[in-house]
Amino acid sequence: MSSAKHPYHLVDPSPWPFAAGVSALVVAFGFISFMHGEGNTLFYVGALLLVLTAAAWWRDVIREGEVEGHHTPIVQIGLRYGMALFIASEVMFFVAWFWAFFDVALYPGAASPELIARKEVLGGVWPPLNMEGKLFDPWGVPFLNTVILLSSGVTVTWAHHALREDNRKHFLLGLALTIILGLTFTSLQVHEYDIADFSFTEGIYPSTFFMATGFHGAHVIVGTIFLIICF
Repeated sequence: MSSAKHPYHLVDPSPWPFAAGVSALVVAFGFISFMHGEGNTLFYVGALLLVLTAAAWWRDVIREGEVEGHHTPIVQIGLRYGMALFIASEVMFFVAWFWAFFDVALYPGAASPELIARKEVLGGVWPPLNMEGKLFDPWGVPFLNTVILLSSGVTVTWAHHALREDNRKHFLLGLALTIILGLTFTSLQVHEYDIADFSFTEGIYPSTFFMATGFHGAHVIVGTIFLIICF
């Protein structure tokens, strides 16, 4: 609890960090089971538990800030720094996936002895020979989702500026449009996965494709949930 002696909020004991950790562990085991063809029930159970835990945790945070007044200016600065560091860690996370993709895309041949195995697997070309005729048309769903993603950046920026100008009507409209675009993006990505002619286990191209776009899609889902909470 914060007091008159300091501007910090000392959080009361909460079950939500432990519950979130257990839920995330169930999600991880469920995903592994799904990848081994053992069904997706455990994954969905873990995901549901994680969503419920997050909702309860957000409820407490909102109450602490808006009702109990514990989010002092110092606490708010800490929250901003925490989010900035989180975003920086996410940037580096995706840098690793892009690095993996472009490393094999730009150097599919054996430029050195340690890359001979790469040439044997990829055929010395990119995309790999086993992906011929299986790739998406970049001007189809991928292009449409890119437009939707960029448009959502415009609408959420509009909502942000409207909030700073205390224009609640435009803020809610911009936020609603962003949520709709986020849900549309997720729906199209699910459709894209459903119609894909390649699977996760067919080599480095599909594995990097599904890991990078899958994690990105997960971030879009989480971001959309955050915006729904704000709405």
